[in-house]
Amino acid sequence: MKTQHLLIHGRVQGVWFRESMRSEALRLNVTGWVRNTPDGTVEAVVQGEEAAVDALIEWAHRGPPQARVDRVEVESDESLGPFSGFDKRVD
Repeated sequence: MKTQHLLIHGRVQGVWFRESMRSEALRLNVTGWVRNTPDGTVEAVVQGEEAAVDALIEWAHRGPPQARVDRVEVESDESLGPFSGFDKRVD
């Protein structure tokens, strides 16, 4: 089980990023959450099999068609979780 914390920078709010990431995570059987932050980034914690988490991180570097991802910060954080499902958070 691999757990990663992501901060996604660029034009990533208002472009359906969270819902698109949730759909991709469910397709890959990855759990966790995603939310918009006040500074304009998108933050996510993703957890699952290593190959699936890596695939979701690769997707996050592109995002949905309307997004422009400038960079993705990735940190390992095994202290988070376990999660069931993949949630869009509003907090």
